[in-house]
Amino acid sequence: MAETGAITEQQAKAYQQTAVVTSDTYQYNDSYRYPYYFDAVINEAISKYGLTESEIMNHGYKIYTYLDENYQSSLQTNFKNSYLFPQNAADGTKVQAASVALNPNNGGVMAVVGGRGKHVFRGYNRATQITRQPGSTIKPIAVYTPALENGYFYDSMLQDKKTSYGTNHYTPKNYNNVYSGKVPMYTALAQSMNAPAVWLLNKIGVDKGYQSVKKFGLPVTKSDKNLALALGGLSEGVSPQQLAGAYSAFANDGERTEPHYIRKIVDANGNVVVSNPDVTSTRVMSSKVAKQMTSMMLGVFNSGTGATAKPYGYSVAGKTGSTEADATGDGDATRDKWIVGYTPDVVLATWEGFDNTNQNHHLENLSGAGVGPLFKTEMEEILPYTKQTSFNVKDASTLAKAQQSDSSFWDNVTNGASSVGDQVKQGVNNAADTVKRWWDDAFGN
Repeated sequence: MAETGAITEQQAKAYQQTAVVTSDTYQYNDSYRYPYYFDAVINEAISKYGLTESEIMNHGYKIYTYLDENYQSSLQTNFKNSYLFPQNAADGTKVQAASVALNPNNGGVMAVVGGRGKHVFRGYNRATQITRQPGSTIKPIAVYTPALENGYFYDSMLQDKKTSYGTNHYTPKNYNNVYSGKVPMYTALAQSMNAPAVWLLNKIGVDKGYQSVKKFGLPVTKSDKNLALALGGLSEGVSPQQLAGAYSAFANDGERTEPHYIRKIVDANGNVVVSNPDVTSTRVMSSKVAKQMTSMMLGVFNSGTGATAKPYGYSVAGKTGSTEADATGDGDATRDKWIVGYTPDVVLATWEGFDNTNQNHHLENLSGAGVGPLFKTEMEEILPYTKQTSFNVKDASTLAKAQQSDSSFWDNVTNGASSVGDQVKQGVNNAADTVKRWWDDAFGN
């Protein structure tokens, strides 16, 4: 500037002696209102449709999704409320969690949160990436659905005794080691009894349970072909999104559509790059079996293990589950807690646990709320925004009580389909017709 005459040589020397002071006033601002959902959309666009992160972020693409802002906002708010979770571990480590809500009619994911604490762009999303044992949430999938498909009824009596199986003497135990001798199927499911579930899988055959799990879209390997499958003993484990996708078959009359986020992609020039989601739909079970399963799973929240998690004023079907924490020195220590619930309009799967489970990081003996209050709050805030479609079946326990005085024939029906043939051969056709009419009225053909 001195050379051009803008300032004098003396001014130039003075400025050269002046210290330059800088200050960092930049403030990080996460402009993405729904970060976990945004991440999941990017990941799907990359993995399924061949785009790159740079193209998605910088090249003017418009991506249309199934996002429901009411669902997503409520989930994110709940995950920030510490009172809905157990207290941190002694060293300050947070109990983690993840939730995903989807539309069972088309598989579209409407909301997802993948963890507590600070979000990292395209970081770890527990809703889509964790692989944890599903515990008892697999019982309807691996045991009770194939049982209904193979001649059992929702009211069939199951053995409830402490029993050892096979050469390795596998011995499943009920909670608190309590057994009743016999129990109807709907009660065994609602109360999440282990002994009847394993007994029933052994009766129908492990392969039927294994094939059923595959039909529901959950990852299994040949090493999972054993009776522990009845209690969620999988070699790979599942994510909340996979579990929600599996349960969508119950909510959608037996048909499951792969969970997905993207409906359409349009480039900067207005060209439609993706016009229809690249997903598959699978007929998992008949509509009749789906209704019977829903009838039994309504009992989980009405009178079973999910009763305290039932959203006030709403009917919800589904299942709870938990897994033991090994090598902690505490027999009551829990590694994972699950609740998956559904209506005809929405499926919500919620998981809770530590990222790394050990002697100092497990779910039991931590004061504060568990996964039940979180799930209950989530559902109470989501369901008002749904169509609030009513279930077309009643709780199985209600149906069973209504049938107890209808016909002595019913006692034989509940003990297996073979009894029907015996009674009919003896000429008791009127009783058989009565039960058939009731069965069709309750669950359809």
